[in-house]
Amino acid sequence: MVALPASALVVGELPGLLGTAAAAAPSAGNATRYTIVPFLNSNDGTVNVYQADDATDFRLLKASAYTPPSNRIRDASIFRHTDGYYYITYTTHTWQDVSTTIGFARSSDRVNWTFLYDYTVPIANLSRAWAPEWFVDSDGSVNIIVSCSVTSDQWIFTPYLLKATNSSLTAWTSPVALSGIGANHIDTFIVKIGSTYHAFPKNETTKYIEYATASSLTGPYTISRTGNWAGWGGTREGPALIQLDNGGWRIFFDGYGDSSYYYSDSYDTFATWTAPKKLPAVSGTARHFTVIKETVSGGPSITKNVTRSFRSVNFTTRYWQEQSALLNLPVVSSSSTTAEKQASTFTVVAGLADGNGYSFRNAAGNYLRHYDFRARFDANDGSSTFAKDATFIARTGTATGSVRFESYNYPGYYLRHYNYQLRVDPSDGTDLFRQDSSFVPVTAWA
Repeated sequence: MVALPASALVVGELPGLLGTAAAAAPSAGNATRYTIVPFLNSNDGTVNVYQADDATDFRLLKASAYTPPSNRIRDASIFRHTDGYYYITYTTHTWQDVSTTIGFARSSDRVNWTFLYDYTVPIANLSRAWAPEWFVDSDGSVNIIVSCSVTSDQWIFTPYLLKATNSSLTAWTSPVALSGIGANHIDTFIVKIGSTYHAFPKNETTKYIEYATASSLTGPYTISRTGNWAGWGGTREGPALIQLDNGGWRIFFDGYGDSSYYYSDSYDTFATWTAPKKLPAVSGTARHFTVIKETVSGGPSITKNVTRSFRSVNFTTRYWQEQSALLNLPVVSSSSTTAEKQASTFTVVAGLADGNGYSFRNAAGNYLRHYDFRARFDANDGSSTFAKDATFIARTGTATGSVRFESYNYPGYYLRHYNYQLRVDPSDGTDLFRQDSSFVPVTAWA
């Protein structure tokens, strides 16, 4: 047993359990942390480690963080076990080779990894065991979904379930095929919401990611969505899902057909999805990964029910200021008029849509919200749409004491200045965008 890292809180959400509790923005002083461990488009012999606080703007934590002692490392799936360690399981050979094993490694800090063992999947006449994916069920059992083919048809894959029979994850049950998904499906990823298992396999004939449900982990699954049902397009693989802080679900997938990586969000339990977007910073570099979400200490904390002014990090004489209902970024100083100082002073309150988030109220009682991607102040009409438009999640900024404000209902979009106007725009993963979207809460001007 090892102690949890000092920066980590006890986390009750693991892959497979994310649907058992409503998601919420992190409380004051805490932060959300997403981690991915992808292999590289240019190198399948090692993996990088990236982290983000918003599931969008992933930043490199360590390059070549783990290189196995032999073979390759592809399709790494990560989770955190009850012993405090992080574990990855992965494909051990390149796609051209016979590959009857899956690999295992562990880490206490997500950065320094130790090889554990290669496990031979016990299937007769096995040709390839690919893309093992962790799944922790609601009873706490640790499982792996692995795609396997046999020598009689080495390119026809079927998803199989392995269940750990000890806490050290060194012994596994005999493989059981998932009923209902059937042959010629690969990269099956499963989440559980309530009593329903939701599976996302890739159909190797059509090259589309499909959708299936079951009341039991092993099935039988009913595939109800095929073809381009979600609008993600074809030649997509490696789906991985995570629940966002606002309760929505995000799917990541490898667009191997165009060497890009994508994400898409759903807010109606997978019925409809947003248009896919390329994942900034890692698209074109990262390949097939899964995501782990944790709540950690050390996040930004802004006192609520007090007045504050907000200074730009990279334009240090410029502050938020309301001008004809719109929010802009003019120069404000001690010589500014009383009216200008008042227009640059706001009351920080609990988020209208999520109390752990933040909303901002002006002297007239109107709230900062995004409208057509401009930041403006409007009267609260009491609708859920307004509440979400006026709620922002605090993320750590680029300078000490600074904060970035992510839109609650447009994850990955931030309040930022552009041409001295305040907008809500999607992060492009650049350092300049991070600076443009970082602000320091300071003593109010008025």
